[in-house]
This record gives sequence, C-alpha cells and structure tokens, in this order.
Amino acid sequence: MIRYLAGMQRKLWNLLVFLFIQSAMAQVGGRSTFEFLNLISSPRQAALGGKVITIYDDDVNAPLFNPATINVDMGNQLAVNFVDYLGDVTYGSASYAYTYDRHVQTFHAGVTYINYGTFEGRDINGEFTNSFRGNEVALSMGYARNILFTDFYVGGSVKLISSQLEDFTSLGGAVDLGLIYVNERWGVNMSVVIRNLGVQFTKFDDRREDLPFEVIAGISQKLNHLPFRWHLTMENLQQWDTTFENPERNREGVGENVVDGDVSFINNAFRHLLAGVEFFPDKAINLRLGYNFRRGEELRFVEQRSFAGISAGFGIKINNLKFNYTFAKYTTAVNSSFFGLNIYL
Repeated sequence: MIRYLAGMQRKLWNLLVFLFIQSAMAQVGGRSTFEFLNLISSPRQAALGGKVITIYDDDVNAPLFNPATINVDMGNQLAVNFVDYLGDVTYGSASYAYTYDRHVQTFHAGVTYINYGTFEGRDINGEFTNSFRGNEVALSMGYARNILFTDFYVGGSVKLISSQLEDFTSLGGAVDLGLIYVNERWGVNMSVVIRNLGVQFTKFDDRREDLPFEVIAGISQKLNHLPFRWHLTMENLQQWDTTFENPERNREGVGENVVDGDVSFINNAFRHLLAGVEFFPDKAINLRLGYNFRRGEELRFVEQRSFAGISAGFGIKINNLKFNYTFAKYTTAVNSSFFGLNIYL
C-alpha cells in the first residue's frame, strides 16, 4: 500500500511539473485567453495595490486569489463586489464559504464575471448588421487544510471558465494552488500562489490559446504596537521581462520597435512589485492605501504627473454587514470605483 501511494505521489508530481512547464510559456498582459481571471477580486484587494495573497482572516473574498486562505472564520459569509471599470466595461465577483464541521472544516465557492458592454456589428462596407454583447464568467470551488503540527496551510481551487463574444464561444478549466505561512506571534504572513494552471477546452477558432498562468509571492506583517498591516506582493514571477512598447517614450520614433524607453533592470524589477498598507485592520473601520508599480509605469505620461497606480479605500462594518469601497487611479482621464458588501449570515 505504501509503495502504491508513493507511486501515485510521483505520478501526481510529474503531472504538476509538466503542466507548470507548459503554462510557464504564457505571457503577461493580453497575450492569453481568459485574461479577466487576473482582474482584482475585491475592493480591499484593489486598495492594497491588487493581487494581495497574504490576507488571512474572515474576508471571504481572499480565496479567489489564494485558496490557501480558506478558514473557518469565513463560514456562512457571503460577499458581492461590483466594479465600474473602464468605459462601458463592468465586472464583479461573489464568494461564499460554508463550514461543514470541525473536522472537514470549510469549503469555498466563487464566481467572477465581466461584461464588455454592447457592440455594433457591421459588414465589410461598414453597414450596420446587428448589436451584440460580450461577457466572460468563471465558477470556482476551493478547499484548504492545515499541514499538521506546522503554521503552514495549503489549498486549491478548480475553475470552470466560459467566454462569449457574439457567436464565438470558448470553454476552459484551471486550477489554483496556494501555500501560506501564518505566524501569529510575529503577525507575519508569507504566501506563494500558482494561478490559472489549466487548458482551453473549446477554441474560439482553429488555434488553442494559453491561459494567463501566473506565479505570485507575498509577505505581510501586522506590527504589535502600531495599528496597521503592510503588504508586499511580487506578481508575474513566471516571466522576468514585463515591459511593453510605449510610443509616448519611444526615443527612436514611432514604429522603430523600441521597448518602453530602454527600461532598466531596477525599473523592470519594480514592475513586479505591489505595495499596500491597511490601517486598523481589526477594527470596524479600516483605511487602505496601495500602489501598483507596473500600472504606474505603463500608464504614466512623460513629464506630467498623473498619479497612475495609486489606489485608496476603506471598509466599514455595521453589525453583520461590511461595506468596502476603493478608488483606483489609472490615468489623468480614467479611474475606477470598486464597491463591495460582505454579509455575515
């Protein structure tokens, strides 16, 4: 029996390694299908810079990005979130956690969707043909357990993904794997997450596309004698170079294929970094502030202050309800508002 289990363990490990290598070829930003999976899941996460994976408390939104954070404090809690994104695009998410018993503990279910609005269909002569809409949705189920006699928690979630634009549809599936270390004595959380490890089941056309695979690592700490918790997150660790061509800073002229003004080693390193701080995290009223370095670099104007990359928000808990709001700055002309409601049933 032991030999059989060891053999199964080796086969599972080999499968995970194979899937990791295949998915590691995925690129950053608009080069994969189902890119909406990387949208920020909640106002709290958005306020802290985005993609924060070290939140380990009763926030039922946290497992959408890190399934290892699923715990009994989330039991019987529902959260719904809505984002007035860019232009006519809106998206949102919902999460629910159910604690079965002390032994089995807690299961998590979530849904993420995006609505791209209404499009006008036209023929090759520019004549109007019809109106149509585009949307995508992902359903997830997750579970986490403590590694016995340690402060480590491991979790996983499976996702069924659907995308539709006019008559074109696609289905896919993915897995998220997470590991978090929680040291209550020092108030330190450290985590690593492998996201969107999966495949496109049905294609839009003749070409099968990659999913937006990503590796994220993070650390946070709540200081013993100061009323705040700081968060640092490293995103897109599966790919070092995350730069894109920015014609605004193209030193050789438009069309010369210069990448973002010869981005330096340090500049590229900081584009993996997200930073955030949450004041009074255990109180009924929380204040949050964050900065996304990559967003700030990609969307800023040369010689003009735009405050791109900055986000700020708050949370207010009243009895069994908690309202969350975040304002995120993209450019001088574009920003987004995140709204969320947590209901303790």
